[in-house]
Amino acid sequence: MPTIKQSVSLACTPKRAYEAIMNSKQHSAFTGEKASISTREGGKFSVFGGYASGKNLELKEGKKIVQSWRASDWKDGEDSVVTFEFSKSKTGCKLTFTHKGVPADQADDIKKGWIDYYWTPLKSYVQKGA
Repeated sequence: MPTIKQSVSLACTPKRAYEAIMNSKQHSAFTGEKASISTREGGKFSVFGGYASGKNLELKEGKKIVQSWRASDWKDGEDSVVTFEFSKSKTGCKLTFTHKGVPADQADDIKKGWIDYYWTPLKSYVQKGA
């Protein structure tokens, strides 16, 4: 099972980037799809209108999010773990992202999906100060 690693520069504070990902309303706003996200460790989430779902494994506000993550079209037993790490940078925030346990036959599409459906709209969303 491949691992995807990406990093993104965002023109906002680490806390702001964390909130955009973990707040259901903000997440829905930047992705354009329904999101329901618990802000508690052990709590569940569903994003992209139910396409992706999982559980919060570790939450450190403004610093780190670790979640179990799976897509609705994955085979049974295909579960993965995503980690978002936030740190201050000269331009605002550096988000370091790791997605472990991606199904090999979908790795290229998922890698592109994070860029197209998360990082690109997230950059725009936080730069507008929404």
